[in-house]
Amino acid sequence: MYDASRTLAVLGEPAEDIEDPYIGQSPAAAMPLEETGEDRQIAADPAMPLESRLQAYENIFESEVGDTSLSRARNLERELGLRQLYLKFEGGNPTGTQKDRIAFVQAMDALRRRYETITLATCGNYGVAMALAASLAGLRCRIYLPDAYQAPRREEILGRGAQLVRVAGDYEQAVLASRRAAELEELYDANPGGANTVLQLRAYGQIAYEIYDELRDAPAVVAAPVSNGTTLAGIHWGFASLYRRGKTSRIPRMVAGSSYSKNPIVQAALKGQAHCRNLRPEAIRDRESNVNEPLINWHSSDGEHALQCIRASRGWAGDASDRRLLACSRLLRDREGLHVLPASTAGLIALADRGQAEPLPPDRYVVILTGRRS
Repeated sequence: MYDASRTLAVLGEPAEDIEDPYIGQSPAAAMPLEETGEDRQIAADPAMPLESRLQAYENIFESEVGDTSLSRARNLERELGLRQLYLKFEGGNPTGTQKDRIAFVQAMDALRRRYETITLATCGNYGVAMALAASLAGLRCRIYLPDAYQAPRREEILGRGAQLVRVAGDYEQAVLASRRAAELEELYDANPGGANTVLQLRAYGQIAYEIYDELRDAPAVVAAPVSNGTTLAGIHWGFASLYRRGKTSRIPRMVAGSSYSKNPIVQAALKGQAHCRNLRPEAIRDRESNVNEPLINWHSSDGEHALQCIRASRGWAGDASDRRLLACSRLLRDREGLHVLPASTAGLIALADRGQAEPLPPDRYVVILTGRRS
């Protein structure tokens, strides 16, 4: 039988409590973007013609978001016994995570449709991304945050001029409060799982296009952390599009990683469920930490999409404790010079676990990570 402690050893840490000096810090400070100064002035100026603002905003978007690095992790290959392991490091985006991709796309959509305010609920990273994207478009941003969440990026959100509204309850209740405000006040609803799902999936599909540009084909596997499931579903959407167009020889197997027993997508995949089912909220609320907050949900907004992508691609899922997330982030820092958000290593751990349970074929494997380069 597979011994999970072997994987912990492979990930470079003994089976003991692990502390990380960076816990609670942001993945990356929001970039000042001074080099886009003229475009910023035009995009944020309501007195300018809409077409000029949209063109200026598109210039900012194209120059600052995406085209993140894909690097081969030779040291980790030796640790994990994989032939070719590549790290897609989303920390190169302005606020350090892949959330910038959907934030900027939706801010541009809101500007085009003449909205004045964007609203969403967040655990932190998405809020920073949307606050930045909205400010560059000259839009107001209202962010709903669960009262109990740590919100280490609160000052960054406020620093970008966003309004922060605390909500009694969990993330799902914050989403409901945001959506109610959007309906009553005619605000742009940027929450996952709503009317903008296709827009968000296409935005994350760009990650697949960038991987293809580097590798000139699809890898065998793409592993990613999941919470709502939008990122994983979007990457699969991008590779499916490339495959339909004859650009790739295959669609990669999609691997989802999350916090131990705290995500509906991973639990549904592990239990062989046909559909993504909600977890019991009371089983989640008392188990949040500043390590696992980006991952846990009792309801995943795009969970059904993500689960079906895992199934269709013959992928798999896995989960990890806070201790293992911290261990993996330390390993990446020590071996590859990357300082990543510990939660973002969940996909890598799910990949490593499978490699320990059964030999993975010699091929190319890609892991999605967020954070900052040390």
